[in-house]
Amino acid sequence: MKFIADFHIHSRYSLATSSQLVPEMLDLWARKKGITVVGTGDAVHPGWRSELKEKLISEDNGLYTLNKKFSHDFAAEIQNGIDVRFVLTAEISSIYKKNGCVRKVHNIVVAPSFEAIDKIANKLALIGNITSDGRPILGLDSQDLLDIVLNADENAFIIPAHIWTPWFSVLGSKSGFDTIDECYGDLSKYIFAVETGLSSDPPMNWQCSFLDKYTLVSNSDAHSPENLGREANMFDTAISYKAMVKSLKGKDDGFLGTIEYFPEEGKYHLDGHRKCGICWEPSETVKHNAVCPVCGKEVTVGVANRVHELADRKVSANTYKGKPFRSVTPLKNIISEVCGVGPNSKKVAVVYENIIKKTGCEFAALLDTPIETLKTIDSKLADGIDRLRNGKVSLSAGYDGVFGTVKVFK
Repeated sequence: MKFIADFHIHSRYSLATSSQLVPEMLDLWARKKGITVVGTGDAVHPGWRSELKEKLISEDNGLYTLNKKFSHDFAAEIQNGIDVRFVLTAEISSIYKKNGCVRKVHNIVVAPSFEAIDKIANKLALIGNITSDGRPILGLDSQDLLDIVLNADENAFIIPAHIWTPWFSVLGSKSGFDTIDECYGDLSKYIFAVETGLSSDPPMNWQCSFLDKYTLVSNSDAHSPENLGREANMFDTAISYKAMVKSLKGKDDGFLGTIEYFPEEGKYHLDGHRKCGICWEPSETVKHNAVCPVCGKEVTVGVANRVHELADRKVSANTYKGKPFRSVTPLKNIISEVCGVGPNSKKVAVVYENIIKKTGCEFAALLDTPIETLKTIDSKLADGIDRLRNGKVSLSAGYDGVFGTVKVFK
């Protein structure tokens, strides 16, 4: 069965996240987006884990559903046939010293049961504070974290998160490594998927041959329910934990590829210095020796530059047979352009709800609904979505924590 999954999100227990990040709202927005499997995020946090245990019901296949007594009133209005499942996930921030350098790496933990998550949480609680933030910050080597996860359950695993992000990732320019193996050592053989992050897309990653052995996944890293599915994964398997893991390991053809941001829209795509308004292509960074001309400090080297540094071949979507991907921007951004008001305005919200009611969900509107059908709903919006599907967009790249923009009419 074909479905969409988004593994990497957060809960209301993480810093700088929405209070709406509760199971019932995640279930509601997953339906609106068209997501069948959504990660719980923050599952090692005691408060969030307790709430998840109260509100979720096991399907006895490694996935969970929301207890109907907690279902949001609006969920029944969404008639798109999606029965949302949850998979237990958590992001761990590891800050430690290895090979003479300080490393800051984020990892996504994925587990098939609360029993496994409890074991992992109990081990982590002996190392550091797992209660102050849904994404705990621990002085724990990524290799040791992987060892804890593998010992908790033979089917639990880790996905290195947003692998190119400058400050907190396995390959980041500020505190990462030059290879996956260098980070995870003799346990690197248990890493079978890596998350590319909002600021890179598959063709960028295809330039690095050492990533060929990993499945490239994409997730939203959502800090609010509405941001679910900014990026996501496409499957054609049974809807079960083991079936998804099997396809991620490349043992069948069940992993169909990813749904992507345009990498320019990510907030670390190019190099720059946010405070001084400096945004550079890699060549410009080289010309200035990576020093900001305004304040004299080193600029943040972004994802495009870091990929170029580690790349060992030139490839494109036309020359390399990687998994397919679809590049999108959130539907509300396109509606915002059509209506001439902000994406968070009431007018956009009204149009959005009408569109998903008539097409089934956001991904159906963005990816699958025939343009002729969309024209019967809103002709200008249909034109915008048609331009998006054909890559006819204007891009302004993000840098140093500033999100980029995608425009379909400019």
